[in-house]
Amino acid sequence: MCLMLAVAAAALTVVLVNAFVFSPQHQVKAYFNALEDGDGGTALGLLHATVPDANAALLDGAALKASVDTLANLEIQDPIPTGDNRVDQPVSYTVDGVAHTTTFSLEKTGTTWLFFNQWSFVPSTLPTISVDVVNENEASLNGTRVALPEGKNSFAVFYPGSFEAHYASDYFAAPVVESVLTGPQHAQDARLSLATAATPKLVDDLSGQVNAFLDSCAEQRVLQPSGCPFSAAMDRVQDDTIRWSIEDYPEVKVEPFKGNWVLSPLTGVAKLNVVEIDLFTGASVERELKQSFDFTGRLSVNDGHVTLTPVVEY
Repeated sequence: MCLMLAVAAAALTVVLVNAFVFSPQHQVKAYFNALEDGDGGTALGLLHATVPDANAALLDGAALKASVDTLANLEIQDPIPTGDNRVDQPVSYTVDGVAHTTTFSLEKTGTTWLFFNQWSFVPSTLPTISVDVVNENEASLNGTRVALPEGKNSFAVFYPGSFEAHYASDYFAAPVVESVLTGPQHAQDARLSLATAATPKLVDDLSGQVNAFLDSCAEQRVLQPSGCPFSAAMDRVQDDTIRWSIEDYPEVKVEPFKGNWVLSPLTGVAKLNVVEIDLFTGASVERELKQSFDFTGRLSVNDGHVTLTPVVEY
């Protein structure tokens, strides 16, 4: 009887150890622990994955940890046998309150000490995510500064993961975009596109330069200010009465165009106050004339400085 009890106890021990220690769930748990620790080497070894020809900035350290920081309510479910000593291992979790599931494929590769099963991830290739940005060559990806040659790049990633990108500088910025990658089959949906645009600071600085240029034009006490977008054709006036002012200053808009930043056409309204002399009677008549004008400008941004060169066509 004692022998039978001992055998039964040993058999139960094998079952329990296989279920909780030498199990597919245990391998998956170890994989997630490595991701949470930012230990890309361990995660890659467990996953038996090949690294594709892509930027590896997200495969280790803080950037890797950030990819799983938003994963919550993680639950490693019961494995589903698929035949040939393989199982599908579902893992459920939430990201920002949205439910997701990732399924890993594992296979039994043998036993340890004759009784305990050995499970390994079926070899695979890591997926990639694509990042592109308008008119820039870098961005922040999961808190890490990354290079985007010619405005784009591909990054090898572990899965599942949450990825966010943005761009910020004094003069140009792109708001945060996010994507959740649940598995390699959804990699094509994980593209992060950054729509860079001019910041309020850039618009303010350019508006100041535009307004200063127009004010300098208005200070010229002539009917046709030199190098300026407005003028008046009148036969005879009292020169000392010429007074230009700007009624409406242009609204500055900066747009991307063929890899550069350009100004949209600048339009405004100038006002001329002058005393005109009638050629026939010699009488002096006060005039107030309003004139719409437009011009463009060449934009140069270097080392944190922006310069606008007005371009006036006659």
